[in-house]
Amino acid sequence: MNTKLKAISLKIIYPRWEKLKGQTTFNLPPHGPVVFAATLPEQVSVSFTDENVDTIDFDEPCDLVAISMMLSTQVKRGWAIATEYRKRGIKVMFGGISTMLHAEETLQYADSIFLGESEGRMEQVLLDWQNGCLKKVYNYMGQFPPIESVGPARRDLYKRDLYNHKGVQMVDLFHASRGCRFSCYPCAVAYLGGRQFRPRPMWRVEEELRTIENNRLFVVDNSLAQNKEWELKLFETMIPFKKKWISHTIDDDPEVLRMAAKAGAWYVYQAVYDTSPYIKERIKRYHDNGIGVEGTILLGLDNQTEDDCRRLIDFLLEIDLDLAEFTVMTPFPHTKGYDDLLRQNRIFDFDWDHYNAGQVVFYPKHMSPDKLQELYDYAWKTFYHDESQEAKMTRLFTRVMMREMEDGTYRPRDRRLIGKSFGKDVVRTTLTQ
Repeated sequence: MNTKLKAISLKIIYPRWEKLKGQTTFNLPPHGPVVFAATLPEQVSVSFTDENVDTIDFDEPCDLVAISMMLSTQVKRGWAIATEYRKRGIKVMFGGISTMLHAEETLQYADSIFLGESEGRMEQVLLDWQNGCLKKVYNYMGQFPPIESVGPARRDLYKRDLYNHKGVQMVDLFHASRGCRFSCYPCAVAYLGGRQFRPRPMWRVEEELRTIENNRLFVVDNSLAQNKEWELKLFETMIPFKKKWISHTIDDDPEVLRMAAKAGAWYVYQAVYDTSPYIKERIKRYHDNGIGVEGTILLGLDNQTEDDCRRLIDFLLEIDLDLAEFTVMTPFPHTKGYDDLLRQNRIFDFDWDHYNAGQVVFYPKHMSPDKLQELYDYAWKTFYHDESQEAKMTRLFTRVMMREMEDGTYRPRDRRLIGKSFGKDVVRTTLTQ
């Protein structure tokens, strides 16, 4: 048996999925595939196709195909891609979040599936393939590699020009930690990444930030509000890079908010789960520090009646959100929500294409599925009635470009820009054209 890995050509594919109707459609460069690519041995030459922005060339020569899936709405397309390659005699591996959530089904379409985090493990997998003894399942769930082994992602694999929206450069994705000490009801993170918060060393954070040319980032950590001391250190580390970034929730703490703003916080995703004065004040504190807010609103929980949902939607118009994103409760596999609803025989739709957080697939407790779907549609129409989602996005991108110009980090990469406003030269994106 050969114990030395030979040269291998590997094709990584990120399957397309159908976007939600009526919402602004743009594509961000996917994170999982390029993080995975960074874990491959140097003997592996890699090509990458993101099917959301490009077309798969099934005739491109390769030794092995790896399909990386993040969303449940990608899995059926991923299975179809695998079927085509296997007809051509090419072995296919699957990995990524949705492979872990849909492992048993995916096995039917795969030569091998990889479950868990891949740092330090791919050389053996590829040796097995080379020696003709590729295992059907590589299961490392709950066996986390040392967090310091997580190096910079392979962003060189992106076809960069494909990731803009009407000429405006979108964000790059970046993560400073893995795992989450919280266990939110509809979330699968506890199953996927564990309940232990695993922060990357700051030297690794700095190393990766130095490799990212894009000035705009989405810090995709499940929550930055996991450890205040670490949070402050992260923001301190980010300051010299002058990045402008988006993240999930950060701590509601004056010192943290000031440091986040200093580090380049552009806007945050903030769950709006009730109509309390606290939520309204929290949004104001973000704004007082120059940080925008996109509210994330989940509809269809068992403690929500139709009246509760309508009050929550009306409340959003009072709290000065910059953007809002509405989802319906979706019972993704390996979440408590899925287990509860399955046990109660309340899930009526198991078509994974419909698990897009915008289509009702279960029986709500206090209303019909049709009524919840109606409320979801009503929420989008009501919040964006007076100003469209694209117009609100334009406002946020205008703001970030102004800040880039003020601190000397703006690059004239955004096309179709117009205008002067506020008495000085400012770039304004024409997203609405």
